[in-house]
Amino acid sequence: MNSDQLRTALVGGLVPAVPVTFDRDGRFHPAAHEAYVAHMTKQPIAGVAVWAHTGRGLHLDADTARRVIGDWHLALSDKPLIAGVGSRRKEADPKRATEETLAMASVAAEYGADALLVYPPVWLRQHDSPDKLIVDHHAQLSQIGLPLVLFYLYEAAGGVRYNRSVLDDLLSLPNVVGIKMATLDSVMTFQDVARQIQARHPDKLLITGEDRFLGYSLRLGARTALVGLGAVCTEVQTELLSAHFTGNATRFLELSDSIDRLAEVLFIDPMEGYIGRVLRALAHLEIIPGEAAYDPWGPQLRETEIATIIPVLNTLTASCLS
Repeated sequence: MNSDQLRTALVGGLVPAVPVTFDRDGRFHPAAHEAYVAHMTKQPIAGVAVWAHTGRGLHLDADTARRVIGDWHLALSDKPLIAGVGSRRKEADPKRATEETLAMASVAAEYGADALLVYPPVWLRQHDSPDKLIVDHHAQLSQIGLPLVLFYLYEAAGGVRYNRSVLDDLLSLPNVVGIKMATLDSVMTFQDVARQIQARHPDKLLITGEDRFLGYSLRLGARTALVGLGAVCTEVQTELLSAHFTGNATRFLELSDSIDRLAEVLFIDPMEGYIGRVLRALAHLEIIPGEAAYDPWGPQLRETEIATIIPVLNTLTASCLS
C-alpha cells in the first residue's frame, strides 16, 4: 500500500496491537498463536500491528519474529499489516541504533509489512542535542519506502518527548501517514498534539493509542485506534469507533463507559503487566489456552488482578455483545 491507500484503509477503524503467546517457561506456543490469529481474522478490524510493545517486538528472537509476521501477513489478506521497528539500545549510539532499526524494517518489508510503526528513539533521551538526531533517524527510515506511523510515547511512560518543532519536522517527512499517541496519563500532551495536527498537519492521521481514555481521545480528533486494548473484546471497541463516527452518541457513551472499565483493570501498575493481563483475558474467553497466556518479559501477575478482570469481562461480553 502507498500512504494514501493506507490512510484510507485505516480511517475510522481499529488496529489491535496483538500479543504473542508463550507458555509458563517462556517458550513460544504455536498452536495458541494460530488459534488467536484465526480468531482475529473473524473480527471487524482495519488491520493489525505486530512487533509493537504489546507483541514484544524488540524482544522476540529472529525465528519467532519471522513466524509471527509471516502468519499475520498470510491471514490478513487485504488488510494493512503494521510492524513495529526500533532498537533495544539504551545508550546514546545513534548510528548503531538506526542501523538496527533499519535492519528490522528491512525484515518487516520482506515479510509483507504494509507500514512501519517507529518505536521512540529512547537512546537519545539523555543526549545533549537530540532534536536533529530524532528527525534524521526517522528520515532514514522513510527511505525504506513503506509508509511510516510515528509513535509518541510520553517520557514518563518510557518514550521520548518531541517538542513542537520536532513534531512539525517529523510530520512533514515523506511517507509519514500519521502519529500514534500513547501518553498514558498525560491528557494535556494528547490535547496539545491533537491541536497541533489539526492546525498544521490536517492531512495526517491522529491515531490514538490511549487505552485508558480511548473514547475521549476520539472526541479530541483521533481518526483511528491502534491499541493493545484492541487485542481483547475487539468487536466492542470496533462498535465504539463506529458509534462515534456515525454520531450515535447514546451508544458511544454506553460503550465508552464499558471499555473504560475494562481498561481500568488491564492497564494498571505495574504497567508492564498489561500484556500478561490481556493474555489471561484471552484465555478466560477461551480464545487461547491458559497454558499459553504468559508474558516472559512482564511481572508475575497476582491472582487478585485476574480475579478483578474476570467479572468485568463477563459483564462486558454479556451486555455489549448480546
